[in-house]
Amino acid sequence: MLRFLARRSLGAIVILLLISAITFFLFFALPAEPARLACGKNCDPASLAIINKNLGLDQPVPVQYWDFMVGIFAGRDFPIGRCDAPCFGYSFVNQEPVWGTIVDRFPTTLSLAIGGAAVFLVVGVGIGMIAAWRRGTWIDKFFSSLSLLGQSMQIYFVGVLCLAWFVSGLSIMEQPAYHPITENPAKWFSGMVLPWLVLSLIFMANYSRMTRSQMVEQLQEDHVRTARAKGLSSRTVFFRYAWRGAIAPIVTIFGMDLGSLLGGAMITEYTFTLHGIGRLAVDSVRLTDLPMLMGVMLVSSGAIVVFNIVVDAVYAVIDPRVRLA
Repeated sequence: MLRFLARRSLGAIVILLLISAITFFLFFALPAEPARLACGKNCDPASLAIINKNLGLDQPVPVQYWDFMVGIFAGRDFPIGRCDAPCFGYSFVNQEPVWGTIVDRFPTTLSLAIGGAAVFLVVGVGIGMIAAWRRGTWIDKFFSSLSLLGQSMQIYFVGVLCLAWFVSGLSIMEQPAYHPITENPAKWFSGMVLPWLVLSLIFMANYSRMTRSQMVEQLQEDHVRTARAKGLSSRTVFFRYAWRGAIAPIVTIFGMDLGSLLGGAMITEYTFTLHGIGRLAVDSVRLTDLPMLMGVMLVSSGAIVVFNIVVDAVYAVIDPRVRLA
C-alpha cells in the first residue's frame, strides 16, 4: 500500500509543478502590464519602477518563477516586507499577502463544499437505489425523469430563481451569506442552506443516474444470481452483493467532485455572493493578479490531486487487485 501511494504522490507532485509552470509563463504572454495596473491611471515612470522592484517584476521571468517556487517552501524577502512560508507573494492589486487572503476565503468554500456534498451524495445515491429497487415501476420512471430534469438545470439559473422566490418573494429563507460556525452555528446553517440545496440539485442528478445504472448492472451479475439461488433474501442480495459492486464508480466521481468543489465552486459563489476561493479565482483573472491567481490555482489543483490520491487509496482497500496493477 505504501509503495502504491508513493507512486501516486510522486505523480501528483509532477502534475502540480507542470500546472504552476504553465500558469506562470502563460501569464507573461498576456499584453497587460501588472505593475501599471497596480500603479493606477496617473502613474509616472519612477513610481512604475518602484512597483516593479517591490513586486519582483524587474527580474527575468525564469528567475521570477524560481523565486516564487522557493518562496512556497522557504519564504521570501520583498522590499515591502518578509513573506514567511508558505509564501505565494503579495497581490498586485491590494498588496495583501496571497496566502493570508486564501486562508480567509477558504472556510466559505469549505462550508459550501462539505455541506453540498453531504446533501447530493445522500440524496442522489438514495434516489438511485430506490429507482433500481423499483426498476420498471412508476417510482423508477418518476425518479429517472427528475434526475434528467436536474441534470439539465444550471446553477446560475436555478440559483437566481430560488433567490427571487424564497428570499425576496416568500421571505422564508435568509439571504445566503457565510457566518463562521464557531461564532454562531445556527446563523452559519441558515446562511448556507440555500446554496447547499441548489448545488446539490445539480450534482445529485448525476449520482442518482450513476447509482441506478450501476445497481441494475450489478443485479445481473453471476455472483448476484448465485446469491439468489442460494435462497438469500432480496434485501440481502441488494445491499450486501449488488451495492458493494456498484460503489467503486460512485467513489470515483465523489472524490473528483469534492476535490473540485474545495478548489472553488465559482458559479455558485458568484450567484449567491459568497466570497470563497472560486470568486477569488475569477477576480484574480479579471484583475490580472498573478500571485493571487497562482495561489488559487495551486490550492485548487492540490485539492483535486489529493482527492484523486484518496480515491486511489479507497480503491486499493475495496479491490486488492488495484494495488497489484
